[in-house]
Amino acid sequence: MTDNPHDDRPDLGRVGVWTFAFDARPAGEARDAAAEIEELGYGALWFGEGFGRDSVSQSWLLLSATRRITVAAGIANIALRDPITMAAAERALNEAHPGRYVLGLGGHRVSDQPIQMDGYAIPSRGRAVTTMGAYLDAMDAVPLASPAPERPPRRMLAALGPKMLDLAAGRTLGAHTYFVTVEHTARARKAMGPGALLAVEQAVVLHPDAARARELAGEHVSFYRTGAAHQIASLRRLGFDEDEIEHGSDRLVDAIVAHGGVEAIERRVRAHFDAGADHVCLQVLTDRPGELPLTEWRELAALTSL
Repeated sequence: MTDNPHDDRPDLGRVGVWTFAFDARPAGEARDAAAEIEELGYGALWFGEGFGRDSVSQSWLLLSATRRITVAAGIANIALRDPITMAAAERALNEAHPGRYVLGLGGHRVSDQPIQMDGYAIPSRGRAVTTMGAYLDAMDAVPLASPAPERPPRRMLAALGPKMLDLAAGRTLGAHTYFVTVEHTARARKAMGPGALLAVEQAVVLHPDAARARELAGEHVSFYRTGAAHQIASLRRLGFDEDEIEHGSDRLVDAIVAHGGVEAIERRVRAHFDAGADHVCLQVLTDRPGELPLTEWRELAALTSL
């Protein structure tokens, strides 16, 4: 890394796409969709890592399908790969696609409870800030023999709490925040200072039926408020009480998910910018599981000019 971790910022544009949707689709369809997202004018394409394609292979797939857009891991889970493997993949991706790859790192847990899915567990690596700091140290120490890329690594951290935000600002380009409110964006900017990059994920629902839109938003919030300890801790820091977290109040749902028409989404995006965000990536929620939200991505492309 450079002496100043905020040097050589990637070009994320103002508005990007964030999605898990590629995991359920064939590789060819994911490639075609990535190319269209680029042509629609989005500045960055973020994707999560769960039980679909792993972060490295998904990055190769999306980078090879596009020419200009920044592809950002949001995030690559440090519990899934050794720092040697991650450092080698980071270098290879940066060498092959100069200036277009951002490695978002996360997956640390604030409890000893592993992530569970269908009886399969991804184990914890321990306390979040300590573990992430040691992981970054280990990546930096790897003696790699592969060709060096033209530019230094571009890393960001999944960060919510003040200690992780401080680590993100001190050791990487900045923070990628997820499942947050506009108030959190303001706090994150204050905590990290003006130089660090702040890329905010914003969940959105575009649906003509207001009641169904709120229902979809509530389902998304419920997933995290009931099963993600770090997100629950973040909600408490933001002032949501135990009853709101347990039952998913309208205030909580509306603060996390922007729903309505494009105008409502635009107001939320502008609010994040006013609060200090450099970039907002939109995660579209739909009632069409397994399908790519192409219609919504096309409609929301109007916001790329903000």
